[in-house]
Amino acid sequence: MTTGDTEQRLRDALGALAAEVHPDPGAYRRAITGWKRRERKRRLIVAILSALIFTTADVIGLWALNQANSNSHIIFSDSSTVEHRPIGRLGQP
Repeated sequence: MTTGDTEQRLRDALGALAAEVHPDPGAYRRAITGWKRRERKRRLIVAILSALIFTTADVIGLWALNQANSNSHIIFSDSSTVEHRPIGRLGQP
């Protein structure tokens, strides 16, 4: 057997096999439907995870602000050095 003879026999066998294959008319439609369903599911999961992360960050931030001591973060705590004088009008009369 030569290489050309083997290649020809392989081509003939694959051609006979391909001639017996009949495509399903609804296969494309089913494949697209499955793809769209997976895409919707992926988008829904991403939206839920995004909302969960955003909500968790907000809750942690509010909790941290609530735990802070309100008296420890005053910039000017000595009221004797602050000059109390009325503020005049600002801008054009």
